[in-house]
Amino acid sequence: MIDSISIEKEIRKSYLEYSLSVIIGRAIPDVRDGLKPVHRRILYAMYDLGNSWNRPHKKSARVVGDVIGKYHPHGDSAVYDALVRMAQNFSMRDLLVDGQGNFGSIDGDAAAAMRYTEVRMTKLTSEFLSDIEKETVDYRPNYDNTLHEPVVLPTKVPNLLLNGSAGIAVGMATNIPPHNLGELVDGLLLLLDNPQATVGELMQLIKGPDFPTGASVFAGEGLRDAYNTGRGSVRVRGEVEIVERKKGFESIIIKEIPYAVNKASLVEKIAQLVNDRKIEGISDLRDESDRKGIRVVIDLKKGTIPDIVVNSLYKYTQLETSFGFNMLAVVNNRPQLLNLRQILEYFLEHRREVILRRTRYDLRKAEERLHIVEGLKIAIDNIDEVIELIRAAPDPATAKAKLMDRFGLSEVQSQAILDMRLQRLTGLERDKLEEEYAELIKRIEYLNSILRSEEVLVGVIRNELEEIKNSYATTRRTRILQDEACGIDIEDLIADEDVVITLSRRGYIKRTPLDTYQQQRRGGKGIAGVATSDGDIIQNFLVTTNHQYLLLFTNRGRMYQLKAHQVPEGSRTAKGAHIANLLPLEKDEWAATILSIREFSEDRFFLFVTRQGVVKRTSADQYSRCRRTGLIAVGLREDDELITVRNVISSDEVILATAKGMSIHFSLKDVRPMGRSSMGVKGIALGKNDEVVSAVIPNEETRPQILTISEKGFGKRSALDLYRLQSRGGKGIINMKTTSKTGSVLGATAVHEEDEIVLLTSTNKIIRTSVKDISLVGRATQGVRVVRLDNGGTAVAFDIVQENTI
Repeated sequence: MIDSISIEKEIRKSYLEYSLSVIIGRAIPDVRDGLKPVHRRILYAMYDLGNSWNRPHKKSARVVGDVIGKYHPHGDSAVYDALVRMAQNFSMRDLLVDGQGNFGSIDGDAAAAMRYTEVRMTKLTSEFLSDIEKETVDYRPNYDNTLHEPVVLPTKVPNLLLNGSAGIAVGMATNIPPHNLGELVDGLLLLLDNPQATVGELMQLIKGPDFPTGASVFAGEGLRDAYNTGRGSVRVRGEVEIVERKKGFESIIIKEIPYAVNKASLVEKIAQLVNDRKIEGISDLRDESDRKGIRVVIDLKKGTIPDIVVNSLYKYTQLETSFGFNMLAVVNNRPQLLNLRQILEYFLEHRREVILRRTRYDLRKAEERLHIVEGLKIAIDNIDEVIELIRAAPDPATAKAKLMDRFGLSEVQSQAILDMRLQRLTGLERDKLEEEYAELIKRIEYLNSILRSEEVLVGVIRNELEEIKNSYATTRRTRILQDEACGIDIEDLIADEDVVITLSRRGYIKRTPLDTYQQQRRGGKGIAGVATSDGDIIQNFLVTTNHQYLLLFTNRGRMYQLKAHQVPEGSRTAKGAHIANLLPLEKDEWAATILSIREFSEDRFFLFVTRQGVVKRTSADQYSRCRRTGLIAVGLREDDELITVRNVISSDEVILATAKGMSIHFSLKDVRPMGRSSMGVKGIALGKNDEVVSAVIPNEETRPQILTISEKGFGKRSALDLYRLQSRGGKGIINMKTTSKTGSVLGATAVHEEDEIVLLTSTNKIIRTSVKDISLVGRATQGVRVVRLDNGGTAVAFDIVQENTI
């Protein structure tokens, strides 16, 4: 009989089982001992072999063979690679394996074959396996059910944070940096004293990552996010020194590089940048590194400013990188994202469990020994009768029975008396027996106090942690820089030139120099612009400069902040990078509008305009401190969305333009200032199926005309005085005569006839033309053709190029 099953269900079930196997059994470490299964099996196999720190090294192949033969059902190369990493002082903050031979280098050189290298555990590793023989952890069958292996190691060391971890599973990954052991112990002791301690209080003791390669970490908002949420990013910068040579020449010495950076690749990249003339002023480059440390020498030409070269190295090479925290670990057989406090709490919970189980084991053994010692004391006190009884017995079983019957002994006590050597009858041995009895009584009382009293238990944990710190903690290698602005600003290397920022509906953003788009005559077809994917269009088109802030406002009313130069540069036809690579946007959240600003002045305001005609004015300085995770910019109704934000002053006026050609002109004094999360007030009463498309800030002196562009490429200029001032909330007046020929209004802006505009079409053509080529006509007119569209194409975005943008 053949059973029918759904292939979809079977594939889903099999894939789920596979993903769980990878997550739990291979890629993600356990929160308790900070080890992945392969590392745990390696250490346990070395323990089983007696390959400890105070014994001779054993060949690596012997260890690998035991691991794959007994515990790990995977290839030998994977096991050896894991073993090698635990012996590399540039990979591990505190080594778990003491290696002899070639274990690779920071230049990316591979380790020698396992038959050539030798290993043993370090002294620190012995603390991972301390008391494992005392039933402190659970065991499970190995892959073929012939042996047993520990589920977790009873470690005294907070290894998950000490040495960190990195791994990629199915649909998730972990990336935890190394830390300083002394600081971690201080943090654990704080939690013992004050279980309610906050992450901020812990960060006073645990300053940040402590990489084996040293370097510096900027402890800014990224680090606070990482420790509070489990996710965040910090900048890691290599250490350089500027030294003087003869005759006024100078050299830059690279002494430390960021964690996980390949030194040989770094040197190669610097040489490539010099050859490509992206870094000027370097006369020679050589690697003088040895066993004592890293030393990459960069000789400079005479007259070269070293700080500029150093900044270029930080900008263009991996001498400065980002480390992305993703503190994911296995908790109770489930992957979980953890913050700093949670990781430390789970470790302390593990230590409590280990100590309680060890105490129960020791108590049982002590009580068993006390029971035997009590029997031996009875035997010694009645030694003559005991000897006579034993001599008279025909066999050991009879002697045991008679001892039990005569003195009320247990079977274990009787057997111990039979096994007792005659030397125990000497006076010295009898005294030792009394001393042992007294010590056992004290030990049992102490062990019971651990089980009964939380205070005593905490004291044991504290003492063991302090011993670990005193025995193994070393000084910090990575410097923590509190101010992210310290040093030379990388912005000094970037020219504050005019650029065009484009953002598509699907979230692809890029930066392009403005001079890429040459001026053309009105009515042309334009040049090829952004190459978007099918179904995607450009929804934001902004002309700004490299040093200005970009404020990105999302459909959910949140604001994110970038510098313009942080947007990846792309060619005229490039698609760009996805905004999710730059901002931590949530699901179903996208950037609705972009505003560029150079500084947040107290006397300036942001004017928010929604599609349903609601307006709100809020002081700009309320938006100056923007977290990486963004902030609430405006409150929105469920059926509304933000379309634009303008930088204004209280004396400004605004013209709202709608898709069906209506407009309203009113003073911003009619819109009182509100808080960041407020919703705002009605700006215009919309007709049926109409919506607001633009907010124009007119100026009679510098921008005396209103330029309106329609979706089918028509445009016209009208004098500002044709738009009479009205009260906020009315229906307004006609702005442009819309027909099937012109299509709906795309947008409007205030212009001067000396300005230029850049216009983008849905077929990704871009035209740059002079404003004075567009006719100056009345309000209720269609205008003239500004761009000749391809079949089915529409105008999708435009922006003004001012006479002096910078």
